[in-house]
Amino acid sequence: QLEDSGGGLVQAGASLRLSCAASERTFSSYSIGWFRQAPGKEREFVGFIGWRAINTNFADSVKDRFTISRDNDKNTAYLQMNRLSPEDTAIYYCAANYYRPSRDPGDYDSWGQGPQVTVSS
Repeated sequence: QLEDSGGGLVQAGASLRLSCAASERTFSSYSIGWFRQAPGKEREFVGFIGWRAINTNFADSVKDRFTISRDNDKNTAYLQMNRLSPEDTAIYYCAANYYRPSRDPGDYDSWGQGPQVTVSS
């Protein structure tokens, strides 16, 4: 079970941090991916962090502005979003995949409920 939180309404240029908390005691064995879906668009990859937090990967549209971290002691991963723009407005989902990180949402078998992030211009 994943519970993501931290969405809201912010102005362009602001920062926001989303959290993804897991109830699984084996959280440290899962890679965490973040995806987003804007109205009328397909769900798209944002970034992932591997299970050992050694590797991260981001979509080109966010790689210079977003970071992902994790605290395995707290069973929580974080998506730090900086210099937000209206184009970042979407529902953001975290997802977990056993060990292997992936850019493909079809590879993930557990999903959070998706907090809304709205960026006003």
